[in-house]
Amino acid sequence: MLSGKGFKQVYNVSGGIKAWQAKTAFGPQDLGMNLFSGSESVEDILKVAYSLEQGLGDFYLSMAKKAVNRRVASLFSKLSKIEVKHQLYLLSAYNELGQAQVTQEEFESMVAAKAMEGGLTTDQYLERFGSDLGSETEVISLAMSIEAQALDLYQRVGEGLSQPRARDIIHTIANEEKAHLASLGKLMEGAT
Repeated sequence: MLSGKGFKQVYNVSGGIKAWQAKTAFGPQDLGMNLFSGSESVEDILKVAYSLEQGLGDFYLSMAKKAVNRRVASLFSKLSKIEVKHQLYLLSAYNELGQAQVTQEEFESMVAAKAMEGGLTTDQYLERFGSDLGSETEVISLAMSIEAQALDLYQRVGEGLSQPRARDIIHTIANEEKAHLASLGKLMEGAT
């Protein structure tokens, strides 16, 4: 299933999912689906996705300010910059739709942040994971779980969209989440 979704390396964990000890996507199947009705236009999907990226970027920035460990603070700042890049991608995709071009400030005034990526609020993620936010490995693990949750959400949303163009853009956004996961994997390799 994963290789069919574009993952290049898929590892079979001995014992299957029941033996898996790391974090996985969680919650009911409709988690985060309240952010999408299924009949959104491409523009609406880009606005919601932007708000989710913005919420996560703001979370990372706030955590960078709270972090006591300098390396962890730097990591949170780096994660925030990754989200800003994705926001800019979404803004660019919006402007490529042929409508009137908007600035980032104008676009942000059109979006309403409802939750972080994956459909949960900051507090819900922190409560759910209880991560040691003083550890680089734990911070990256938390970020990976958020990105995996977002990937799962976008794939579920894509299945329910009625407009082909909207489905295409949500699948593109899901592929961006895969790239985020790969980047986080590289960060994890360098974490102490």
